[in-house]
Amino acid sequence: MHREGKPIARCTVERLMRHMGIEGVRRGKRVRTTIPDTSRPCPRDLVRRPFHAEQPNRLWVADFTYVSTWQGWLYVAFVIDAYAKRIVGWRASSSMTTDFVLDALGQALYDRQPNPSDSLVHHSDRGRSIRVDPLFRAPR
Repeated sequence: MHREGKPIARCTVERLMRHMGIEGVRRGKRVRTTIPDTSRPCPRDLVRRPFHAEQPNRLWVADFTYVSTWQGWLYVAFVIDAYAKRIVGWRASSSMTTDFVLDALGQALYDRQPNPSDSLVHHSDRGRSIRVDPLFRAPR
């Protein structure tokens, strides 16, 4: 519009495009971090949302995400205590492997040292990493 000599605000363009159902072009390839493993049985959901705990070290929620940097993708795994609503373990990696996710859980266990009597539940989404360490054994 500016090239055609018609001044228009960016927010007006965004609003009109949203109203018309038009989206701008997105450059780059979309990174898929969670690939459901349909060959394995779905574990029982012990949390049943919303994520709430009565005491610390009762419910930890884990996930990982990615950030685009000048050097490529950076993957970040984190573990959150649902009671404290804060990160208790995290790791960053340049590759999406099982190891860095387990390292985040290991850091949380080392730092918080939960008692067996805490009845800690660790919840994460149902998925698998793209590359899996052959020595890793998933809990049953």
